[in-house]
Amino acid sequence: MPLPDYYTILGVLPTATLDEIKQAYRRLARIYHPDLQSHTTHDARIKQLNEAYRVLSDLSKRASYDMRRLHEVRHALILEVLRQQQEAAKREPKMTWAQGAAGFVRELKKSLREE
Repeated sequence: MPLPDYYTILGVLPTATLDEIKQAYRRLARIYHPDLQSHTTHDARIKQLNEAYRVLSDLSKRASYDMRRLHEVRHALILEVLRQQQEAAKREPKMTWAQGAAGFVRELKKSLREE
């Protein structure tokens, strides 16, 4: 399950200070608060805001979240590189059996001459 992007939920940069996070949370909480808005979609949104603020406002939880987020991004990049390598390998022309045998004999003769 992908990790939610708490920075995007609060609309702040990953380099945001605690004060910026607090300001963004309060601004969005006023907009989506269930007492002020009766939309059912706002209930889910305020839960996301609360969770994002709970994690990003605590320095130890934020550091843990950033490490998991970094690990997830790194893992996705590795998978993408592997996929690209597999696609490139599929596009490369395949060596036939005869070409392989001829190359082996050529290398064998070359190594025997050197000895």
